Amino acid sequence: MYTLVKIIHMSCAMISVLGFIARGVLKIKESPLVEKKLVKVLPHIVDTVLLLSAITLVVMSGQYPWVAPWVGAKILGLIVYIGLGVVVMRTAQTSKSRMIAFILAIITALYIFMVAGTKTIF
Repeated sequence: MYTLVKIIHMSCAMISVLGFIARGVLKIKESPLVEKKLVKVLPHIVDTVLLLSAITLVVMSGQYPWVAPWVGAKILGLIVYIGLGVVVMRTAQTSKSRMIAFILAIITALYIFMVAGTKTIF
């Protein structure tokens, strides 16, 4: 069961980040596609499954943030990633600030993937 949940989690993580990259590019190019209902709703579905699978894995493994520092690092990274995503998709006032936030969000996602793969925070 743990392996299945982990596969679901990893798959949703990849889909989520690839979807963010696609939506970010559309937003940067000011494409009207970024305003389509499916483009707005689908990420929330994927991210909900991602979050539920993460919580399930933490409970199943007992690797809580205060027990396994790498789990805490992933959570902090996720908070930064979400904040940067909000800047990219909603609050950026200029295309330059949107692009900077976009690049930083991708770097943050790569950090989260690195932490997940190595189970170390650096």
